[in-house]
Amino acid sequence: MIKARRIIVIGGNAAGPAAAAKAKRVNPDAEVTMFESGNFISTGTCEMPYVLSKEISNYEKIVFYNPDKFKHEKGVEVFVNHLVESIDRKERQVTVKDLKENLYRQISYDKLILATGSISKKISYLPSDAKNVFQFKSVEDLIKVSSYIHENKSRTCAVIGAGYVGLEIVEALSQLNLEVILIEKKKLPMPAAEVEISFLIKELLKEKGIRAFYDVKDPIVHLSECKQKIKSIEVEGRKIETDLIITAAGFFPNNFLAEKSKLELGRFGGIKIDNTLKTSDHNIFAAGDCIEVKNAVTNKNDYIPLATAAHEFGHIAGANAAGENIHVDPVIKNLAVKIFDNFYVSVGITTEEAENYGYNFSSVSQAVPNLIKVMPGSENVFGKILFEKENKRILGASFFGSKEVSGYGDIISSLIKTRQTADILSKLNYNYTPPLSPLINLLSILGRKIS
Repeated sequence: MIKARRIIVIGGNAAGPAAAAKAKRVNPDAEVTMFESGNFISTGTCEMPYVLSKEISNYEKIVFYNPDKFKHEKGVEVFVNHLVESIDRKERQVTVKDLKENLYRQISYDKLILATGSISKKISYLPSDAKNVFQFKSVEDLIKVSSYIHENKSRTCAVIGAGYVGLEIVEALSQLNLEVILIEKKKLPMPAAEVEISFLIKELLKEKGIRAFYDVKDPIVHLSECKQKIKSIEVEGRKIETDLIITAAGFFPNNFLAEKSKLELGRFGGIKIDNTLKTSDHNIFAAGDCIEVKNAVTNKNDYIPLATAAHEFGHIAGANAAGENIHVDPVIKNLAVKIFDNFYVSVGITTEEAENYGYNFSSVSQAVPNLIKVMPGSENVFGKILFEKENKRILGASFFGSKEVSGYGDIISSLIKTRQTADILSKLNYNYTPPLSPLINLLSILGRKIS
């Protein structure tokens, strides 16, 4: 196989740096260049809420590389504040705009890797030019939010969206002693979760003193006299004053370039790739939140924007662009989020997804103490497992409790990967020690119910 001489990577967050560094390792003679439209590369976006809350002291700790360090350690030329505006697939060149100098240039490539990530969904009823409305997607967003709160001595904040990111922001702002108002268009928080867990989260938010409004479709926004800021939101006939608003309505693939280049996209708007991460153009690879992957449970294309998958697929895209032929495996969704003193874990697919895909399935659920009751810190943990009725194949599971739920999620993910049936849960040998684990593990109880 002829090795590429020039490899260009577009996007510098998770998948991009992994792809660029791997491509250079596989083919040290290649000229590998990475373009990022923002100010930073190789950032820990999952850690952003903990910087906002001051649990991580400053944003610099989650910027793992700058262009000079990446060049020195990885051998890759990096350009920040450079936006790739178009791809000429026929001539195999990209048009790049230097955002600071307002200059354009065309650069040729042998292989191209798209790692353009995802972008935040906009909320239609919020004016786009309001100076106190923020997204929370990048380190730049984090800096803007933190600076605004500090400089304006903000006391209240409205968070719109009660999904993963929204709830993390709610907790972070609470730790800063701000009064938080949570607004969600669905009837319960974490609307993608199992309904039992959504109710548990609703009760937890109430216990923590969060003013939450659900089933809110189009609230009325009131602007300041100069119309530069939103001063209040009218919900259920009540005006709720707020110093700033943070939107967390979800994400979708950032595929302006792919669409403009007429690369094939899937039903979720992500780039279609084969099992080597090639796009519909054999000279272009893609990885990260901009692609659709094969779901290991349904065996269908899905949009699963996880940092772990982005990093893994970035490595593979870089290796293959540099001349290797590594195949990717289908992805098992395995995600976790901290919500105040609890953790929510979701693995595989949920009840709503199982119904939408037409599975003939059943489920079992249980809430039990995570430690033997006489031990300090013993508290309930909830678990639910979905399985096919005919063969007891595990479709998914959800847990809500303390840190032990991370391990439960990984066990279920392993069983899905190895195609074990759900009744094996009652046959596994779980450890027991009073400060760490219960005498009868939650997974064993759920397995017995299934058997």
